[in-house]
Formats: sequence, C-alpha cells, structure tokens
Amino acid sequence: MSHTILVTGATGTVGSELVKALTNRGLTVRAGVHSLIKGERLRQLDPGVQLVEIEYSRPESLRVALTGVDRMFMITPFSEDQVEIGKRLVDAARQAGVQQVVKLSAAGAEAEPGIQLGRWHREVEQYLEQSGLAYTLLRPGGFMQNFLNYNGDSIRREGQFYMPVGAGQVSYIDVRDIAAAAAAILSAPDSAHYGQAYTLTGPAAVSGHDVAAALSQATGRAISYVDVPEEAAAQAMAQAPAWLRESMLELQRLYKAGYAAGVTPTVEQLTSCPARTIEQFAKDYRQQFQAPA
Repeated sequence: MSHTILVTGATGTVGSELVKALTNRGLTVRAGVHSLIKGERLRQLDPGVQLVEIEYSRPESLRVALTGVDRMFMITPFSEDQVEIGKRLVDAARQAGVQQVVKLSAAGAEAEPGIQLGRWHREVEQYLEQSGLAYTLLRPGGFMQNFLNYNGDSIRREGQFYMPVGAGQVSYIDVRDIAAAAAAILSAPDSAHYGQAYTLTGPAAVSGHDVAAALSQATGRAISYVDVPEEAAAQAMAQAPAWLRESMLELQRLYKAGYAAGVTPTVEQLTSCPARTIEQFAKDYRQQFQAPA
C-alpha cells in the first residue's frame, strides 16, 4: 500500500503549514502546486517533498498528481468555480483509488441556510459524502494569519486595522493548529476518522480590540482596531469581483452578529496540545507586524 499523501493548494496558508507538519512526522508528501517554481520553497522544508503541478482545468494533471496516492488533503482555491474544482478533485480521487480524502471546509458549513461561503463548501462536502470515498471534514473558523495576510500592511504602516465587525467576537484559529489536526488525522490508522466532521476553533472568542491589544503587547507598538461601516468596507473592495465582495461582506456580518464565537475543544482532542491563543500568535509573528524601517 502506498503511504503518499497529496496536499492540494500546498503553497497556500494552510497547505504550506500542513506540508511542514507532515514532513516533521516523516511522512511522504506530494505537494500539489499551481507553479513548480513557486513550490520550490516547500523543498526547503524537506528535500523529499514531491512537487507536482496541478491545473484544475486539465484532468490529466489530476491523474498524474493522484497516481500512487493513499490519502489526499483537499484544499480548493477561493474562486468562483471552487465547487466545480472540488467535485473534479473528488472524481479524480475516486478514479485513482485514494483511500481517504480529508477536505478543508469552513466552520458552519452544515448550517441551514447558512452563508454563501458555507454553502459552497457544503455542496462539495455532500458530493464527497456521496462519492463512496472514505472522508473526513475539517471545518475551521477564521484564520489568525489573515490579520497578517490581509491587514498586515495597514498594521505595519499605520498601526491600525479596519474591519466592519463592531464588537463581534470570533474564535479565530491559528493555521498551525489546523495543520496539526490534519496531520494527526492523516497519520492515524485507517478508518480512525472516517465519516467524521470536526469544527476547529481557537481556545477563546476575541474581538477586534482584543486582537489589537495582543498585537500591541507583542510588538511594543500601539496598534488599534478601527470599526468601519460596511459601506466603507464595500468601497475598499470595489475592484474585487462581485461574488467575492458579497461573500466577504456576508461573512463579516456573521462575525459582527456574534455567530462565529463558538469554541470547541477539538484541536486539543486531536493533537493532545491546546490550541494557540491570539496572544501566542501575536508573539510568534511579532516581527512581521513591525513598522517598516
């Protein structure tokens, strides 16, 4: 039996951390990337990482990527055709005889009627559930690293970040904990997590002001959260496609209403380590939030 694990979207925020977590366990990892050149940095984690180019519009690239693969961690791009891409990956995994598919979904994907982001994920979840493949669903909350990826520039330059979420609290999760949970599942004995859906959160729900306080403490700078009207947030995303803009605004309304504040103990249950706090995240990434020289 092959013990190769394919990680799609391997150069992304979660994917790159998962490649690191799996290689640290000594597992054979095949990293599915859009560009082999961009994927080269994954080899710095472990020279044994196999790089394979995946082009979702070319079925042959999926067949090549999945040849000899035992388990797949499925990350689909945040794009207008993400549901179609997810279904293509499920079909290709079934045809390749993959033993288990672990899908990166989103917290609340099972909610009815839910929000658009959740509905997109749920459609692929249901397709996977009905495929006959052994599957596991991971449903994480909002990523702590998004404060770096999307708000990092204004934090560094202005000491502020802007969001239309009021005093809403969110149980943000560090992506390193998502990767650790996924690695525990992917390295577990066959069938240990088949058919399971796990909601992953950080250890506490925090507000924008709490995040700002943690960043201020970690960096030694005064960093503040600015609650902005939804209209201002929409204007800031005016150049984005309508589907993306509307889905993000809907998610932020959910945050503002407090519907993303639920906390689960699942990270610790799966990894035997407590989920990282926002304070730990801020401390670990403090250099990347410092003002430019």
